[in-house]
Amino acid sequence: MNHHKPNLELPHFPPMPYHSAMRFTFGAHIYLWIDRWSDQTVQLLDHAAGLGLQCLEIAIGDDVSFTPRLTRQRAEAAGMECTMGPGSAWPMECDISDDSPANRKLGLEWHCRQIDVAGEAGAIAYCGAIYAHPGRVMRRVPPADELPRTAENLHVLAEHCRRAGLKLVIEPMSHFRTHLVNTPQQVMRLTELADHANLYVLLDTYHMVTEVRNFADAVRVVSPKLWGIHACENDRGVPGGGLVPWDALFAALHEVPGQGHMLLETYNSSLGDFAPSRGMFHNVCPDGDAFVRQGLQFLRGCQRS
Repeated sequence: MNHHKPNLELPHFPPMPYHSAMRFTFGAHIYLWIDRWSDQTVQLLDHAAGLGLQCLEIAIGDDVSFTPRLTRQRAEAAGMECTMGPGSAWPMECDISDDSPANRKLGLEWHCRQIDVAGEAGAIAYCGAIYAHPGRVMRRVPPADELPRTAENLHVLAEHCRRAGLKLVIEPMSHFRTHLVNTPQQVMRLTELADHANLYVLLDTYHMVTEVRNFADAVRVVSPKLWGIHACENDRGVPGGGLVPWDALFAALHEVPGQGHMLLETYNSSLGDFAPSRGMFHNVCPDGDAFVRQGLQFLRGCQRS
């Protein structure tokens, strides 16, 4: 693929000698390279595989039009897994935690449509802050029924995902993006209330910086439901050299058995106003390829046994 050349040099940080028992499938979000998925961008699956990735995270929504079967076929041919989740146009009223029963119903219907698309495209998981709508922050004491009603709707979506052949994976976000689930303890409380075996948890190192004091404890809290990690620095830059305590994170992952997903996530800062439109105003990812190469070197160094 033809990519924008970097206009700054990404810093180099050597991998640290940590060891992880959890074995990871490494992947990245499409936003490292492009701002929207389509039938004309499916070659990114082959390109990502050539960089050593095994999974591509694809944002879907009302403004994303593509042929799910084509994505499935191209992913299978490239030997790539895909995850999908809301990241493009997502109506604010489609919120399964909303005070309005009508809006909660709209939220269920909207997510079910996205899950159906993801299932048809062969995605292995539907991921994101599905429990609410990122950007909606209610500055109030939470109503007593807010978490239970949200959990009830998550149960419905987890079952819909199961029938579609994929997992439902939710992630805590910072209090600047949502009021509902910010911490590992909160996300585990929500999964307990939802009570569905097909509901899992993703931790995001960017959001954790503002909400978590002990990264190792965070991993331990969610370990029964841990599906994977969104990996980037506190500034959404390439992993390594920032405020994220990778040593503590991988020390705790050493205690967690099984297979997980480690997905690089940021926004390409060379695509016009794309990064600023997403609230990122500094140039931390001028080139997706460079971000992946350096990020993989660092993370694999952290994981090596």
